[in-house]
Amino acid sequence: MTSLADLHALMARLGHPVAQAAVPSVSRFADGAPYRFEIPSVEGPEVLEAVVAEADRLNVPVARTSQGSGVMMLTDAEITQMARIGAERGIEVNLFLGPRAAWDTGAQAKLTQAVGAAARGNTMVAACVADALRACSLGIRSLLVGDLGVLDVLRRLKEDGTLPAGLVLKTSVLMPLTNAPTAAVYERLGATTVNVGTDLTVPHLAEIRAATRLPIDLYLEVPDDQGGFVRFYEAVEITRAAAPVYLKMGLRNAPNIYPSGGHLGVIPKDLGRERVRRAALVLRLIEQLDPELKRPGGGPAADLGVPVI
Repeated sequence: MTSLADLHALMARLGHPVAQAAVPSVSRFADGAPYRFEIPSVEGPEVLEAVVAEADRLNVPVARTSQGSGVMMLTDAEITQMARIGAERGIEVNLFLGPRAAWDTGAQAKLTQAVGAAARGNTMVAACVADALRACSLGIRSLLVGDLGVLDVLRRLKEDGTLPAGLVLKTSVLMPLTNAPTAAVYERLGATTVNVGTDLTVPHLAEIRAATRLPIDLYLEVPDDQGGFVRFYEAVEITRAAAPVYLKMGLRNAPNIYPSGGHLGVIPKDLGRERVRRAALVLRLIEQLDPELKRPGGGPAADLGVPVI
């Protein structure tokens, strides 16, 4: 049988060495910061306004917000308002694409989240493209992709000029990414920022960092349906190994609000505010444990998918 040493040597020859320890990353975002905060589940303009106000109150530099219900769940006026807020504040506004298997008529996605964001059939792929075209026409420059084929199609549409060349394509946590070779595949297929598995160790993150130049997105507090971990005290080691990294602030013990809407009342706004508060807790902890880690900037950066009005 092949020894562990032989397997490690083989992986190294393929360009994907197995990390024996977390090697500090020397990569950074365009503004020099090793980490940024992303607030997920910002489902509409009212939630975005609440998140921005809470970030101002707590002095939290929010670089990106992301949405999970999908472009199709927003009106043109709502998308335009979100784009305007993002452009004014220099914040990347990321919207999820279209329909998905978990909301479709198929049975498999009802049993496993592994295919929950997949596009079932070419008609659903086309719907995702329609969402992308609509969002970009309204100023959005960052999209959340849940299907590998859709990712490749969007890459091709960027290359031929149908979609903006600078469009950020962010992969969803529902697209399994748990190792370095997969990260390299996602990059080749057009991803510009990758959401990795929620339960990866610091050495796993170091392996992925060695395989790709892309920013890594990682839940530091994980929603219950994705594991429910709270990893605040790992923030410094995660940042050292994975930089540039988006620290995503989900919430444990929080309701699933997808698809969101007015029927949920103030819940999405309250959840958004609490996610910013969680980011404030993490920011304080990082600055206590490693004062030398550069604090994220509060303004727009060249590599952010800030909306264009």
